[in-house]
Amino acid sequence: MNVWKKVMGIGLAATLTVATMAGCGSSSKPGGEGEKKPAGEAPKAQSSTLDAIKQRGKFIAGVKYDLNLFGLKDPATGKVEGFDVDIAKALAKKILGDENKIELKEVTSKTRIPMLQNGDIDAIIATMTITEERKKEVDFSDVYFKAGQSLLVKKDSKINSLQDVNKKGIKVLTAKGSTSAKNIREKAPEATVLEYENYAEAFTALKAGQGDALTTDNALLYGMAKQDPNYRVLEGTFTDEPYGIAVRKGDTEFVKFINDFLKELKSSGEYDKIYQKWIGEKPKQ
Repeated sequence: MNVWKKVMGIGLAATLTVATMAGCGSSSKPGGEGEKKPAGEAPKAQSSTLDAIKQRGKFIAGVKYDLNLFGLKDPATGKVEGFDVDIAKALAKKILGDENKIELKEVTSKTRIPMLQNGDIDAIIATMTITEERKKEVDFSDVYFKAGQSLLVKKDSKINSLQDVNKKGIKVLTAKGSTSAKNIREKAPEATVLEYENYAEAFTALKAGQGDALTTDNALLYGMAKQDPNYRVLEGTFTDEPYGIAVRKGDTEFVKFINDFLKELKSSGEYDKIYQKWIGEKPKQ
């Protein structure tokens, strides 16, 4: 009797072991709770950003609030206006048939990619330079604006070239997370580079005497000089800064839609009107 009980016990234990192993194995199958993604695998983009925008009835664009000519918020009216804002409105009209079906959200050089990846915005239209490093995190449209990095200084400054800031003791101001910071460190390694949360803060610091020059794309610098005629933009540029509209990584359908939209905007002459409205001249071919 005791022998029989022992045999039955061993059989039951074996059955339970097999069942447990089978259960563990099922969780490792694709789609199972225990499935693990390969290390370094990027998360998949939303199946269709375009469908999400249409269902929502609103396009959410990430734009700058602190850059004259491109995206600047008027504290008196609360309106945000600029070149990038008009491009965003034109894209909203293309998707939804109405440029007013848009929500503008403020982004900075530091926050724009995380906000896009988190789904807080549908696209970044915020003077964002296309770089190989950024392509690892987002997908870009074709170039919609060609700029180049330069320097903003006081009108009576003795700084007249990039070489003039490549000296010890010279302080150059820029924004955190921008390509401008990386570029100026490479082009003027002797200078001290100070980074601020955004270009508005950097410009305020320059006017307060906390630096000798401010660097970013010349298109942005012209906007600052327009705000305060006591400052001038140096002639020439020392980089090429092609701006692109950024969308979530892998969102190929939306990239194609935006590229088609940009071609249509340029062929219709609407792009030239927006460009001349804000930049003051026709775009160079």
